[in-house]
Amino acid sequence: MNKLFLDIETIPGDVEDPHTGKALKYLYERKLEKRAKRKELAESVTFDNDNKTRNEEFKFEDYVRGTSFDGSFGRVLCICLAVNDDPVKCYSSPENEKKTIEDFWKVAGQCDLFVGHNVLDFDMRFIWQRSVILGVKPSWQDTDRNSTKYLSFARYQSKPVYDTMHEWVKWGRDSIGLEHVALALGIPTPKDGIDGSRVWDFYKEGKIKEICDYCARDVETTRAVYKRMSFAAVEPKKKYGK
Repeated sequence: MNKLFLDIETIPGDVEDPHTGKALKYLYERKLEKRAKRKELAESVTFDNDNKTRNEEFKFEDYVRGTSFDGSFGRVLCICLAVNDDPVKCYSSPENEKKTIEDFWKVAGQCDLFVGHNVLDFDMRFIWQRSVILGVKPSWQDTDRNSTKYLSFARYQSKPVYDTMHEWVKWGRDSIGLEHVALALGIPTPKDGIDGSRVWDFYKEGKIKEICDYCARDVETTRAVYKRMSFAAVEPKKKYGK
């Protein structure tokens, strides 16, 4: 069985794209209307510490930034993956997201199990949504349930997607980060100067390599976590931090 360990990094929707930009502006205006109706538009807030006031605003830029986590409009910046014990490879074409998706499915078609942290609710779902939008047919079928390559997103199972987060909490409601599980198992943290919340800022600064390196570390950590959870690796010495 070929196991595919993966992690992705995503960025907001492209407001410069005519279709995406128009759609996001429309959805933003609709959201403002709903907030107004519920009287949730930000009001002036007084801070006791310095008696200053400021207006809490729901800006368009903030709304767009949030699309990083929505495959409907957000974009895949990079996909890092490793097959079994092979070295991690990173696929990233910042100006050609479609190519990044195509490269992923070429490798995925040769594998039998997807392994990742929160991969069921985020990574794989995001990739599938972007595949539909960009017209990239997955190498795994999404309609024929009898196919050995049927990409099921069903919960409470570990095939064809093994989600280390869900398996760790045994499908409870907790959302546990990869770093949390890694440190519990004595595995070095993959977070080194960057985490998911800073990817967009790094991207705007042109730090694509740093983002890919961070993504690759997550894959290495996920693989180490999976091996411990599946009892395929002996218990390491306790080692926290770097």
